[in-house]
Amino acid sequence: PCHGRSYVEDKTDSGRFIVSKGNGLSYSQYKYLYSAEFDDYTWGMLLVNDAIRDFDLGMQISEIDVKTNIMEYVLKLETQIQLTNGHVITPVLLQYSVECPYRICDAPFMPKDLLVEQVNNWEKLNEEHFHHSHLIAANVLIGNLRKLHSHQILHNAIHIQNYTWALELLDFEIACSPQIPYLKEEEVNRVEDLYNREIIQTYEIINHIAWCLGEEINYEEIDNLFLKYGFDLSSLKV
Repeated sequence: PCHGRSYVEDKTDSGRFIVSKGNGLSYSQYKYLYSAEFDDYTWGMLLVNDAIRDFDLGMQISEIDVKTNIMEYVLKLETQIQLTNGHVITPVLLQYSVECPYRICDAPFMPKDLLVEQVNNWEKLNEEHFHHSHLIAANVLIGNLRKLHSHQILHNAIHIQNYTWALELLDFEIACSPQIPYLKEEEVNRVEDLYNREIIQTYEIINHIAWCLGEEINYEEIDNLFLKYGFDLSSLKV
């Protein structure tokens, strides 16, 4: 997969893929790149607080019946890495398993037979008997968003990099919930304003899935699906 810092380590007897996150970039000759925008945040690396937050929120989200990864552990490494800013940090790894290691954004790089296999599996989720695959996905994704928002959980990074082709929602290191809130005042003050953005981000993922599958979207049909789950897009229009 082309998700920069996550690597597939193994496959279980049941067919799940074991993924290790924080191992360094899968591109460039340099495994870690420091861009300085968020304190010690370094591309390719996972900081301990982010890893623990990802793990804990992932556990919460799985408990509200959102399809996601199965968390295994956070592993703190002995190696120390010195950043360009002079700080020395100890990186960690987050290990979990998924049904499909490929994210929606990986479609151009996936074996086509694997993509077809994953989409065919969606039929198990097709309780509404939709005739187009993107509608099955839309029903799952919008339903997920309703579950998250009903529990006051903000993912804060819903896009094609954070859903797999098994429709698993991943990556929670910048998410928040009542049990695991943001701590900085400016972040706390913005939470309420970010929920509606996730409606639009979910719509964009549905668009992308339909394009990947060569299916034509009926936008009135999608808008009605959002309305079914309590997201009235007409209230957001300008």
